[in-house]
Amino acid sequence: MALQEFPTFPQLYRQTEAELRQCELAFAPAKRIQESFVAAAEKRALLWLATRTPSWINSDHLTLLGFAGNLAAGVCYALAAWEPLMLLAAVACLCVNWLGDSLDGTLARVRNRQRPRYGFYVDHVIDTFSALFLMGGLALSGYVHPAIAFGMLVAFLMLSVEVYLASYTLKTFRLSYAKFGPTEIRILLAIGTVVLLFRPVTHIFGRPYLLFDVGGVIAIVGMVGILTVSAICHTAQLYREERLQ
Repeated sequence: MALQEFPTFPQLYRQTEAELRQCELAFAPAKRIQESFVAAAEKRALLWLATRTPSWINSDHLTLLGFAGNLAAGVCYALAAWEPLMLLAAVACLCVNWLGDSLDGTLARVRNRQRPRYGFYVDHVIDTFSALFLMGGLALSGYVHPAIAFGMLVAFLMLSVEVYLASYTLKTFRLSYAKFGPTEIRILLAIGTVVLLFRPVTHIFGRPYLLFDVGGVIAIVGMVGILTVSAICHTAQLYREERLQ
């Protein structure tokens, strides 16, 4: 092949730019389904905060703030093995995580500065690392058995995979199940964390169990149940929509 037959750098750049524009046109953001207990009130609060956020703060800053909050919460849980009062610091970090993780998308929508592919990818990659740090901290805290913390992490990641696949194939992004979404889970975790300071052990049928072991098992069963039902329903829906003649 002659040298002149190879595309020049400007040609490659224009070709790549065109492909990116085509990809942006082809990417249709999934419909968000948020039907949790606090969804309406939370939406009003986030819109109020977004309209009052200083112009020098953008959605990327808030995404990093949310990630830092979850990372710090994991560290605080781990340190609680030596100083129980670090549990209160973990609750404060969960609040910081809520602010950053919930407000970033709202701010982008209010300012009409949305980047659907970038936002979808970055949000969920960060969610994956955040879950690892949070469950890792709990596993090191002594307030939950490491195997149960690991089970919660695996169940969360499996459910996340199903949600992401449904978002791609069905164009629906479900943020809540049975009226529970990320904010309700944070609230329950924060309340449970405060209770740990006073009652880390509970009794069931006269036998002592770590409070977060009981809560963790319930969470695992719930996530696996949701995963199973969702997988069956979505498989049946896709089968009907792409039935072979």
